[in-house]
Amino acid sequence: MCAVNVHWHLGTEHYSYGQFDEFGSGPHGNQPRPDWANRNLGDKEVRDGFRCHHYDETDTKFTTPYEWKHCEGMEVGETYEVHWPHSAAGACGTVNQYQTPFYDGVFCNLPYETFELLEAQDISNAVGVHSQVFTIVNDEEFFYPDMMRGMIVDKDMGKDIHIYTGSTTGTSRDNEMCSQYAPVTWQVDRQCHMISASSFDKLCYDMKMQRSDMSDDLHAHGSRELVHDDLAANNQYYPEATGVGNRKKKNLRA
Repeated sequence: MCAVNVHWHLGTEHYSYGQFDEFGSGPHGNQPRPDWANRNLGDKEVRDGFRCHHYDETDTKFTTPYEWKHCEGMEVGETYEVHWPHSAAGACGTVNQYQTPFYDGVFCNLPYETFELLEAQDISNAVGVHSQVFTIVNDEEFFYPDMMRGMIVDKDMGKDIHIYTGSTTGTSRDNEMCSQYAPVTWQVDRQCHMISASSFDKLCYDMKMQRSDMSDDLHAHGSRELVHDDLAANNQYYPEATGVGNRKKKNLRA
């Protein structure tokens, strides 16, 4: 299995209490906790999600504009949730590995005849998504050169992982309209991290260098409304937890 795409959402689609939730902040505020989860689009072009807790309007690394050269519509101080879809049917190790839309990468090497025969467990075994949440800062101390390859695992990054089965996301799915692409295995970093704007711009540059035209993923996509408890998976797994009871914590929602 390999990463076959990378894209990100404005705000977070997941909810991690104390990390990215209704108490976070950004240059344009935050989303309230849903009543159940109906988010107001207002005049925004895309539906935004929850924010991290890092933003500080008195700290220049959150407010100094960055001169973006490759990414589109990005903003210092904002929270973005990055997704790296992975697939066992991707064109792993070839020039066609990364593709937009991500479905093309996920099913690249899968014959249609085989696709028609797939069972739910076949999909969850072969398709997964790594997810990590960042607040963008204008500070090179937080530079990471290769976001293209997948989730960053360094220091506290990529350590506190939540695993469960879900589906594809985005604003075309909500608590009324489900995704037809499920179950998908998700691995979500429950912590929010700061990352430099230059890291994202380097990622967008790398995306432009791919054979596939990834221009539709050079900007933030809208965030899916928070999944209702009644629709969420009941198989959440916390690798760091010991004992069945500890693995059933509910402080992250997908």
